[in-house]
Amino acid sequence: MTRRLMAFGVVTGSALLALGVVAGPAMACAGLVTPGGNVRLVRTGTLAAYHDGLEHYITSFRFEGGGAEFGSIVPLPGIPSNIARGGDWTLQRLDREVNPQPLAAASAGGAQPAAASAEVIEQKRIDALDITVLKGGGASVGEWAREHGFQLTPDAPEVLDFYAARSPIFMAARFDAQAARDRGQEQGDGTPIHLTIPVSNPWVPLRILTLGDSSDTRIDADVYMLTDHKPALLPQPGTPLGLGLIPLRDEQASDQLLSDLRNDKGMEWVPQTMWFTAFRVAEEAGRLRYDLAVDASGRGRPSLVAAGLR
Repeated sequence: MTRRLMAFGVVTGSALLALGVVAGPAMACAGLVTPGGNVRLVRTGTLAAYHDGLEHYITSFRFEGGGAEFGSIVPLPGIPSNIARGGDWTLQRLDREVNPQPLAAASAGGAQPAAASAEVIEQKRIDALDITVLKGGGASVGEWAREHGFQLTPDAPEVLDFYAARSPIFMAARFDAQAARDRGQEQGDGTPIHLTIPVSNPWVPLRILTLGDSSDTRIDADVYMLTDHKPALLPQPGTPLGLGLIPLRDEQASDQLLSDLRNDKGMEWVPQTMWFTAFRVAEEAGRLRYDLAVDASGRGRPSLVAAGLR
């Protein structure tokens, strides 16, 4: 089984545990929890761009199947200052930048101890998604998920603790199938979510992509990053430590790309120049025991702690 992730910008967190093979590109960094049924969350992409001390984290949830509610748990580096519906084409434009289509096809269209209960920071409904921002340790966030009717995989406590030790903030996204039907949403429709998160440096959660997988499951993901300066990464893609991270782009973002992104809803913040980094995650789950630390300041000092290597 393979899983494809698209993360644009300095990705914060959100890894989904997929039950079965995910059709098409998968969302970055989130763990899916579901009470059963045949509803599947198909992840279509994630952008986490970093500018002026703010991480702009954009991901799209696309739903297929029907039946019960389900949702995902997403680790975040901090408390969002704003949660809104994302733009209409940002993620698709980024995918096209790295995976250009033939012309004919294109013309066709700090440590946190476990608490008795997780603290709810914010709740918001966006289309058929109920978004809840939580603060707590891995055990309390896991208990919150169970109290809301979702089952966790056996490795979930260890993985949630891994993230809570660095940031106690998580986002839970629950899909309401009945609300989607009431809205007239069709299977395959996507709902983009845009989080604005004040952070000193972002990080890309990679290990959570392995949640619930056997050690020989292949994780297949594209990570897209936009930063004000050329970032320093740990592990560095293509090096012995980051052997499972295949470099794709490491260059100044083109004027056309930035202009296209800037013209989408909620993307007015995109500056005139940014650095564009992209790499592919192609690793077995048993070997993907780290995250990606990012120093976006230009000083070249990515954190061992943020990478999960200390």
